[in-house]
Amino acid sequence: MEEKLVQKSKDKFYRGKNVEDLKSLDIREFAKLVKARARRTLLRNYDVVAAFVKKCESRDAKNKPIKTHDRALVIVPQMVGKTIGVHNGKEFVRVVVTEEMLGHRLGEFSMTRKIAKHTKMGIGASKSTTSIAK
Repeated sequence: MEEKLVQKSKDKFYRGKNVEDLKSLDIREFAKLVKARARRTLLRNYDVVAAFVKKCESRDAKNKPIKTHDRALVIVPQMVGKTIGVHNGKEFVRVVVTEEMLGHRLGEFSMTRKIAKHTKMGIGASKSTTSIAK
């Protein structure tokens, strides 16, 4: 029988690298590990991502929430553990960034549509309820 290597449950890995090691990488070096579309976005918008990471670090020291409208921003290791308010068109949805979110976009975790609730009709919706006083 082959013995399987068991990883420690508290160690988180992304593409074979520990998250703590990834945090020390530059954004361009991390871009080499993600899929093609995210890599292209990170390399073309390096200055935008770097500015947001710098903003996250400065706001983290002041304990102020980080808010953004940029739903297309790719999540990088420096954002892990941060709480970011992502705008969904109406309000800012709080997103806690975890290791599993690396390489994804912020907008994927802030839903823009509600689930339809099909309940009973309201007053005035049918002929029998038009005469009911409010």
